[in-house]
Amino acid sequence: MTTHLDTDILLVGGGIMSATLGTLLNKLNPDLRITLVEQQAEVASESSDGWNNAGTGHAGYCELNYTPQNADGSVSIIRALKINAAFEESLQFWAWLVEQGMLADPASFINPTPHASFVWGEKDVAFLKKRHQALREHHLFADMEFSEDPAVLQQWMPLVMASRNAGTPLAATRVAYGSDVDFGSLTRQLVRHLATQPGFSLLTRHAVTGLKQRNGRWQVKVANLSPGKPLTINAGFVFLGAGGAALPLLQKSGIKEAKGYGGFPVSGQWLVCHNPEVISRHYAKVYGKAPIGAPPMSVPHLDTRIINGKPALLFGPFAGFTTRFLKQGSLLDLVSSVKPGNLKSMLGAGRHNMDLTRYLVGEVFQSHKQRVAALRNFYPEANESEWSLVSAGQRVQIIKQCDQKGGRLEFGTEIVSAEDGSLAALLGASPGASTSVPAMVEVLQRCFAQQLQSSAWQGRMQEMVHSYGRSLVDDDELLHTVRQRTLARLKLA
Repeated sequence: MTTHLDTDILLVGGGIMSATLGTLLNKLNPDLRITLVEQQAEVASESSDGWNNAGTGHAGYCELNYTPQNADGSVSIIRALKINAAFEESLQFWAWLVEQGMLADPASFINPTPHASFVWGEKDVAFLKKRHQALREHHLFADMEFSEDPAVLQQWMPLVMASRNAGTPLAATRVAYGSDVDFGSLTRQLVRHLATQPGFSLLTRHAVTGLKQRNGRWQVKVANLSPGKPLTINAGFVFLGAGGAALPLLQKSGIKEAKGYGGFPVSGQWLVCHNPEVISRHYAKVYGKAPIGAPPMSVPHLDTRIINGKPALLFGPFAGFTTRFLKQGSLLDLVSSVKPGNLKSMLGAGRHNMDLTRYLVGEVFQSHKQRVAALRNFYPEANESEWSLVSAGQRVQIIKQCDQKGGRLEFGTEIVSAEDGSLAALLGASPGASTSVPAMVEVLQRCFAQQLQSSAWQGRMQEMVHSYGRSLVDDDELLHTVRQRTLARLKLA
């Protein structure tokens, strides 16, 4: 026998995206009935968990792949500006939640951690210098430092400089107020707050098995993974924020906007240090350049983390390949996602990304010694016995239709929404969680456009995200105002 439930908002997947959208909607209209469905026993068990992502507050400060070099030698900063402004929006919302007492002490989910880019060799040093010059000219990156002085680099990153060959050209940039974010802790706090609100329901150990639109509302079939009755949820709006599982659910929805989308799963692994003395000597996120053919999630970095309140030191990630779309998913996920509507794009993307395939195969078969050898590019004195390999999260990169190649592989995140605004899904990966607030604001703009035009919603949005409706990229004074406030409220400076 099936139990029936009516709700205004159905959030599928208990990660940072659903938690953020649920919180925004609750603050915009406290009368909304909101239901969150998560198939694991706890929220934030997959990509949002602290061990399953880089934890970097992605702001473009240290990620060199966000500033590609053009054919003429110049450095493009457009994407870095966009990502930096997006992260500033997330910081504003989190700062407001802290002020309102809806989030605990900032140190419980975000901590100041300098963001550094480190390169070696004349060619890469020249690139980093050009990158710094280009970024420093914009107000978003005005505080970025650059140095080729070994004494300065020693202060910034002592582990990286230990036993370094004195004859090798070195350079680094640094932004002191970068951050490390425990998105698992942040997600759990957001959901705990939502649980105190009337009209909110959390259903863990429940999995969506099908959804169909009837008479403008969604009939969603939900399996109870614990002993109990299955559910049918009647929802006015559905958000698919289930990480890698969002694509199969989007396909089941049958909306025309889903046609042509496919997914390419990429797994990850970290080397984790077990020596407390070594951990205590490194306090930064130090990013380097990715190998040719590597996906963005595989940009190597030696990484200070604070996970569940405890310091950690990670290096990686090392990419791999699996057919699972979630860390705890099925080996049949990739095969079952291939449909007549996306077969052409899937085959086209596969044919034109052989470099990526070869790279992933090489990563899968690396030995521990080979991984430690990569670590020693960043930490020359690394002791092999002090590091072990742990699994990180799954990422499903977007495959889209493309006239020229049949299909193309895209790195980033994308929102797919139904024409009538009754359903939206978030696909893709990095920078992901760091842009959760602007991503969910985009969902509001697409799916709640009429309500968002009201003076009540406009005023509330500007209260929660002070820069809402304005451009941090274009407005120097606005950026200075909001950054000063968020750095102080979140104790990042």
